[in-house]
Amino acid sequence: MIWFYRLLFLPVLLFALPYYGWRMYRRGGYRHDFHHRFGLIDRPPPKRPGIKRVWIQAVSVGEIRALTPLVDALHALPGVELIITTTTSTGYKILREEFAPKVLKVGIFPLDFCPFSRNSWRRLDPDLAILMEAELWPEHLYQAHRRKVPVLLINGRMSDRSFRRYQKLPIVSRRLMKRLSGLLAATPNDGKRFLALGANPATTAVTGSMKLDVEVAPVLSPDEVTTLHREMGFTTEGQPAPLVLLGSSTWPGEEKLLVETLKDALTAGIDARLLIIPRHAERRGEIIELLDKQPLPWHLRTRDKQAPAATKIYVADTTGEMVRLSQAGTLAYIGKSLPPNDGGQTPVEAAALGLPLVYGPHMSNFRHICRQLEEAGAARKCPDAATVKAVLLELLKNSARREEMATAGRAWHAANRGATARIVERVRQQLGK
Repeated sequence: MIWFYRLLFLPVLLFALPYYGWRMYRRGGYRHDFHHRFGLIDRPPPKRPGIKRVWIQAVSVGEIRALTPLVDALHALPGVELIITTTTSTGYKILREEFAPKVLKVGIFPLDFCPFSRNSWRRLDPDLAILMEAELWPEHLYQAHRRKVPVLLINGRMSDRSFRRYQKLPIVSRRLMKRLSGLLAATPNDGKRFLALGANPATTAVTGSMKLDVEVAPVLSPDEVTTLHREMGFTTEGQPAPLVLLGSSTWPGEEKLLVETLKDALTAGIDARLLIIPRHAERRGEIIELLDKQPLPWHLRTRDKQAPAATKIYVADTTGEMVRLSQAGTLAYIGKSLPPNDGGQTPVEAAALGLPLVYGPHMSNFRHICRQLEEAGAARKCPDAATVKAVLLELLKNSARREEMATAGRAWHAANRGATARIVERVRQQLGK
């Protein structure tokens, strides 16, 4: 199978290169250490006797943030050194700035083509490879198999789309599952899906989601939130705090809905503002085009963090500030949940911060978490855009209901932590520590 994959990979890569090249150009930051993608990652210091080297791969910012407690725990283990790679430029920026002091090396994951993957494996030479969520790269797994290096998939997730694709290729899915030494699923449903695709029941377990263990910080004081509102131009000294509708990690089409919701709220006499945090900052051009066509005063954070007074819409088109800026919100709409978007963005941090949550029907990437949030009374799932708007307006008018949902979200988050400790124990067993 691996030879067929290798023969197929190169033409597919060449065909897709213009699209991904354009995406890289738009997002920026991809030039930094681009040679890592060809397996030319700088060699770490030679391995030392008695030291186990662990290579962890996490795709992007969300997975890297979820890694924080695991990295801290493994960093504290004697005789363990860590190498962490990522795929995105934003993820790599966070690795360099926040993780580099704790680990042996950070880098960019190579393209999954034989010479590139082989180069990285030769240079990094790990004793254990850890993959996050759904990173089942055939060449990467093959290189581990050749070297008899165990591979753990942690925080394992299997989306609806990926599950359907793997079901169509049962030979491929079984071969990939066979390459894993252990599989730690985020939810019972994910565990069932991996088992259906051929995962070994003896080495598969449900440990919970590491994303629930992330320490949500910094937590702002009421005075700091007030300062943030003034920075956004939502209020001035002596004015009461407005209600702020947060668009958390929005995707195309969702900003338009939120702007319309804000207009309806203002028409109804509600003192409201809108904070938009788009999932991809490079979409600022189309967001600017949208906001230029409507009458409410708006401001772009990259132009100046301090917005003019009386700003009604603030667009936080930056990266790495999600947690801090979200605390300006009164309630949150979770992005990528209305068609044509699908899968949903994480609701975890917003729930932990005590923001009442509203989202559309397409939250399949967080199905188990969303079901728990809805049952706890912390979130409202809506079947369509019209219902999203109606529920947001209803909550803007109902402070008691918002407080109930906020309390429920915080309680849910506190009660569902502990996945990292279970995963650390499994890693210790694998390393013989």
